[in-house]
Amino acid sequence: MASLWLDTQREPVPSDAFDPDARYDAVVVGAGLTGLTTALLLARAGLAVAVLEARSIGAVTTGHSTAKLSLLQGGVLSGIRSRGSRRVLQAYVDANREGRDWMLRYLDEHDVEVQRRDAFTYAGSSEGTELLDEEFEACRDAGLDVERVTETGLPFETHGALRLPDQAQFDPMDVLHALAADLRSRGAVIVEGVRVKDVDTGDTCRVITPLGDVHATTVVLATGTPILDRGLYFAKLKPSRSYAQAYRVPGGGLPHGMYLSIDTPGRSLRTAPVGGEELLLVGGNGHTVGREDDTRRLADDLEDWTRQRFPGAERTHAWSAQDYESMNLVPFVGWMPRTGHRVALATGYNKWGMTNAVAAALSIAADVLGGSIPWAKTLHHRVTLPKDVAHGVAANAQVAGRLASGWVASGLHPLPEDPPVEGEGAVGAYDMEPTAVSTVDGTTCRLSAVCTHLGGIVTWNSAERSWDCPLHGSRFDAQGRLLEGPAVEDLHAIDEPELPGDAHEPVEDPDENPDPPDAADAR
Repeated sequence: MASLWLDTQREPVPSDAFDPDARYDAVVVGAGLTGLTTALLLARAGLAVAVLEARSIGAVTTGHSTAKLSLLQGGVLSGIRSRGSRRVLQAYVDANREGRDWMLRYLDEHDVEVQRRDAFTYAGSSEGTELLDEEFEACRDAGLDVERVTETGLPFETHGALRLPDQAQFDPMDVLHALAADLRSRGAVIVEGVRVKDVDTGDTCRVITPLGDVHATTVVLATGTPILDRGLYFAKLKPSRSYAQAYRVPGGGLPHGMYLSIDTPGRSLRTAPVGGEELLLVGGNGHTVGREDDTRRLADDLEDWTRQRFPGAERTHAWSAQDYESMNLVPFVGWMPRTGHRVALATGYNKWGMTNAVAAALSIAADVLGGSIPWAKTLHHRVTLPKDVAHGVAANAQVAGRLASGWVASGLHPLPEDPPVEGEGAVGAYDMEPTAVSTVDGTTCRLSAVCTHLGGIVTWNSAERSWDCPLHGSRFDAQGRLLEGPAVEDLHAIDEPELPGDAHEPVEDPDENPDPPDAADAR
């Protein structure tokens, strides 16, 4: 099923024609919140700007977010404080505050609907109260006017909470549509369906796509995780997926705030006005991409949890989300190494993209235009502490272990002779090569199981019916088409899809199951 936001009826944003060999002052890769906000800031300054999007506007992270615009972010601030200095913590909060305030002004100026809500971080268990204490102290250190409360408005028991009043929520696709229209009014170009494969840097940058090259003085990578390997950011990030569902709840009485548990399993809640009714949004059950054996179990568990606490809840939408966490919980934003200040990037929002995306756009625009922002300067020059190095070493040891075990397992186990049942996939040896085979909507596809990024062996995601790489989070659909991640190439097909029955006749009933959730962020 599509995300609630992508399933809402609205006029599509028209795509401009791709112009091979065109020259721009700036090319922004990715049409989510980071990309469109950065493009708008540069266009406002008079630059000629093009936005290139591999899929469609908002198709990945932004269109799958729960879209909370909040400075209260679960346990993030205490996590940053434990890994860095108070100066870094303050700079992070200042960046998020400026991102939030810019967004609120923009929404007001462009008549985009926004709901002001109190934000709550709550403890779902007695063990979580100590984490609440730590987060309360970190929030106070950073100047946030949080308060300890016992009443949350939730219809189930909690063990205390933090409250930060007057935060905000919205439909993220409304925001992207407003940004796109604003961009077009300033002469910018937005092209969908064009995947950037590489960037060559020199006096100008050559942006390489399957449809031809374009040229720019500056390139901004706003792609969730960078598609270029310079700087090895893929090794400094942990890719994670989580699940979100929307519900119609009979009898009203929905909680009015925005909620996030500080303990595990993670739970996120908010409401959303859609078509004259208020829906409940619930998210959680996050895990590292490609390393969960039964993702459908996690999605089902989230639904069971919701129905127990909101009797009679009727699910209307289900989707999933992907985001990236840096080792010290602070995003990477700025110039990519060894590009001569020609290529900028933004990544590592740790599920808080609504504020961090705008902050990143403000920082990148200042870098490109010769400005200076104090908090950005602090975050650009933060020090990597030994515990951050330890986290990185441990994470990359897990990656190396996954790489080795994936190849060993795929070589030891031959593929079954019979194709997988509907909605399932398997990895094994076929003609001495690691091979991934799945059956979706009645069609069986056999693909190379080797991720086209750095050679990891993909695993089957049963909740989303996709192939996910456990190394750095690249994802592919059942036919091998790239969905997201640092990879830029599809999985290689081994043979033509096997259709049920006569391949020349239409398949009348491929599957009675609903479409799988789409990809991207659920906080």
